[in-house]
Amino acid sequence: MISSSATIAASSIIEPGVIIGPRVVIGPFCFISAGVQIGEGTHISSHVVINGNTKIGTDNQIGMGSSIGEISQDLKYAGEPTGLEIGNGNRIGRHVTLHRGTVQGGGMTRIGHLNVFEGGVHVGHDCQIGNATFIGEHSALAGHVSLGSDARIDALSAVHQFCIIGTGVHLLANTCVVQDVPPFVIAGGNRAVPKGINEQATDFCRAGKAQQNVIRYLYDLLYHQPESVERVKGEIEQLSAEYPLLCHFNAFFLDSARGIIR
Repeated sequence: MISSSATIAASSIIEPGVIIGPRVVIGPFCFISAGVQIGEGTHISSHVVINGNTKIGTDNQIGMGSSIGEISQDLKYAGEPTGLEIGNGNRIGRHVTLHRGTVQGGGMTRIGHLNVFEGGVHVGHDCQIGNATFIGEHSALAGHVSLGSDARIDALSAVHQFCIIGTGVHLLANTCVVQDVPPFVIAGGNRAVPKGINEQATDFCRAGKAQQNVIRYLYDLLYHQPESVERVKGEIEQLSAEYPLLCHFNAFFLDSARGIIR
């Protein structure tokens, strides 16, 4: 079903069964396969391929030469029906690759709202990306990575499979991450090490001084004191009732399995 207000270049190929919403613009030499859904107001530049069970929300921009919803690069993938979900208002740059999920990873790669992916970004199978993130040019997330909302990854960085990047994290350019990065931490280097607190993160800025000081205290426990992670987790649990911002840390440590950068 194609909306009458959609604009599609004559050179593009749209397979039967594609759903295209109102005011969608599809540039020349694109290919969109059966099963794809494209929401209202989305703009797709030239030479874009969108495949498989891919659902794209409203008002997204997809740059030329991008490959959206291709099959997983996981060698275990055997053709199972998996998918990719993209929210609203995302800006996806040129030559970006976003892959569908695998059965082993829950079957779905998910991308939230208002994210920015610059040119050449790669997002592997089964990644779970929050809202308002930024991924710089030619950075890559391997399979099963979780990227928290308001996180920033600068150019030419790489994140190992199954890593968790917490809410409000900032990865500096040329960073290689092989373990989990707690919320609001700045990290850099190969391999990534902590460089401080991201005091520009949205939730951190909105928090009062008391909560900001608690996060500084937790960072000090993790990285400046001879304390175990278990001791810090216990401290977070005790403080959570009084300081709601610590919910990000509770969720992070509940899911963290690779150990954190130290």
